[in-house]
Amino acid sequence: MSDQYHAKPIEAVLDLPIRYIDRSRAYYLALGYENPYRWAHNRDVPFVALRKPLATSRVALVTTAAPFNPEAGDQGPWAPYNAAAKFTDVYSMPVEPAPDLRISHVGYDRKHTSAEDINSYFPLQRLKEAAAAGRVGELNGRFYGAPSLRSQRLTTERHAPAILDLCRQDRIDAAILVAT
Repeated sequence: MSDQYHAKPIEAVLDLPIRYIDRSRAYYLALGYENPYRWAHNRDVPFVALRKPLATSRVALVTTAAPFNPEAGDQGPWAPYNAAAKFTDVYSMPVEPAPDLRISHVGYDRKHTSAEDINSYFPLQRLKEAAAAGRVGELNGRFYGAPSLRSQRLTTERHAPAILDLCRQDRIDAAILVAT
């Protein structure tokens, strides 16, 4: 009998990509929206190439992580989804001292992923190391927080322009967006 007729090990069957687009569409329909979720599509890409090498660029970090709010309930690693920890407006904070940011307000696979390593969703320490090694020019003195409200309209009309204004104020050459 050839190998093509042998059953695949269960690990190979379970190790399939998660179809987030299908899951998101089903989720929005289950919430009662009449139209399934539509992913953003931009005819004109809202990004530009670097104008100078990254090693000489001023770099900012943009995150969807939320500042820890002790009044908002459990926000620690392995915390269940926590809508009370959501934020709705763009914010900025200094990178020193290192901020206490959390991601309990966003939906992610909590069965297989934790929020134990802040560098997985807010890689400030890794960016500092890259700057110290000369791979990145200068790390901006503050970072920016962008809400993750699942609204393309709010993102394109309000939040993205606010982040762009902050980048312009701080003379940012490159921004690293770490969405959670």
